[in-house]
Amino acid sequence: MRRKIVAGNWKMHKNAEETEDFLNELIAALPDDIEAEVIVAPPFVNLASAADHVEFTPITVAAQNMHQAESGAYTGEISAAMLKSIGVNTVILGHSERRAYFNETDAALANKVDTALKHDMTVIFCFGEELKDRQNGQHFNVVENQLRDGLFHIDDKNWAQIVLAYEPVWAIGTGETATPDQAQEMHEFIRNTLRSRYPQVAEDVSILYGGSVKPDNAREIFSKPDVDGGLIGGAALKVADFVAIAEAI
Repeated sequence: MRRKIVAGNWKMHKNAEETEDFLNELIAALPDDIEAEVIVAPPFVNLASAADHVEFTPITVAAQNMHQAESGAYTGEISAAMLKSIGVNTVILGHSERRAYFNETDAALANKVDTALKHDMTVIFCFGEELKDRQNGQHFNVVENQLRDGLFHIDDKNWAQIVLAYEPVWAIGTGETATPDQAQEMHEFIRNTLRSRYPQVAEDVSILYGGSVKPDNAREIFSKPDVDGGLIGGAALKVADFVAIAEAI
């Protein structure tokens, strides 16, 4: 059975005190019978304290990025071993903002995936088309290429450590809106694309939707058969909204 996951990507938000306050409130607010796996991804400077804070709770802490090298002269970068040493075993790779602002390529992301898998980490692998791709009818091709170039080199057994996160970049901050049916259409395409290369594991891979999920649309989006949860941005910064989205699973 596929994992149901709600992951909150905090991006460059929340200082140390705000992180502690948020986690305290989240721990208190999450129902005991929550069906979703709950993940939070604070900024790097708060990862160690966050991991300690949720150690005996059902909440998982993830990093927002990591470098592909084991160590070296990479000023400002963080390695997989560093993350593991503070109890962080999950990492988001390939987020649309990393691709856009820091020029991360599919080839570089493939290397990062390999490093994360080598260190037995779980990878939340992000991908998705931009507005021009959707307008030109190239959205399926773009998504297929990102999947193939970033992930289709790994072995079947490694897919147990992969969570996919589809980001319709064209529907985030553009004024355009992706409908639940459009989300399902792409998620079904993603699963079929996986099935063509990895027929033994395609049904078991969780595919999260990362297109501006909010409390008022989460239930309808999550009801779609190939949507297994969400990678949440802005709504993950407010405990009440984040809990409501997790409960919508």
